[in-house]
Parts: sequence; C-alpha cells; structure tokens
Amino acid sequence: MPRIVGVDIPKEKRIEIALTYIYGVAKTSALKILKAAGINPDTRAKDLTGEEISKIAAIIQKDYRVEGDLRREVTTNIKRLGEISSYRGIRHRRGLPVRGQRTKTNARTRKGPRKTVGVQREKGVKVAATEEKT
Repeated sequence: MPRIVGVDIPKEKRIEIALTYIYGVAKTSALKILKAAGINPDTRAKDLTGEEISKIAAIIQKDYRVEGDLRREVTTNIKRLGEISSYRGIRHRRGLPVRGQRTKTNARTRKGPRKTVGVQREKGVKVAATEEKT
C-alpha cells in the first residue's frame, strides 16, 4: 500500500479514487493534484513509482490542508462557536442539526435513536385507573 501524507491508500483502486481516502481531499481536488503532478487519473495506485508518489505528497503538503491540521482546525472552529454561544455553537453542543433542517420529523442521524416519552406498559398489564371504574 502506498503511503501518502501518513495515510495508507488502497493499491487496487484508481489513483483519483485512492487519494480521496485522505481526509480533506475530495474527487475534484484529487484530479487537480494529479493534473499538477502530470499523472494519469486512470493509473492504479500499485503502479505508481516512488517518484510519482513523492510528487503527489509534495503537492498535497504545499497546497492543501489535510488530515491532522484540518481536523484540528474544524474542531477549534466548532469549539469557538460553542464558547461564544452562537446559535450554531448551541446546536453543535446539543447534537441537533446545525444548518436549518427540520427536527419535528427526520434528523435521526444527529439526534440518535428515539427516546420514548410516557408510560412504559408491560404486555398484558392494565393500568390501575381503568380497573377502578367498576
């Protein structure tokens, strides 16, 4: 497995797809990197030479913020929003959707599994209030 910027990229995939395994590199930026390095995007990662891998790594380190630096920046931005108690920061803190999505229905990805509110009844047990009517 070739290693670029501290990330093992899959060797069987095309290099344009394999580069997307690096946090902060999407398909369009992967194509720009390959164009700058002069590498065919259809090449498999296992077929790259050491020189080509070092070219790609140099371009990524010079022009892009990836992996640890990018993750650190994103978390500090979210922390800053929470500290100043902005609307977005509060939504992040509560684990609710941040970008204006509805929450009455949907939003299960952010909110997690449903928390049932109300009486939990066991099977076959009646509530005491209905038995007193006799």
